[in-house]
Amino acid sequence: MIVKVLELEKDKVRLIIQGEGHTFMNALVEELLSDSDVDVAKYLIEFQFSDPELLVTTKNKKHPLPLIKKACKRITGHCNELVKGLKKQ
Repeated sequence: MIVKVLELEKDKVRLIIQGEGHTFMNALVEELLSDSDVDVAKYLIEFQFSDPELLVTTKNKKHPLPLIKKACKRITGHCNELVKGLKKQ
């Protein structure tokens, strides 16, 4: 996954995440919004085949990149739980 940083501030980041679509971006935004330190998390796919742009702003001047990494790790954990559940079947 290739990530391009468009804007990075103490409490705000705008990223382009190449090759991803609505499926991953919806999961990521939902997971980010479950974090009480995240103020805004949204994405935009301007055209059908364009890469999504993610915007994340945080509360209390928290740096957004570690929060994004934690959200991705939680998504991975959910997927691992699902795989384990399927293996039991």
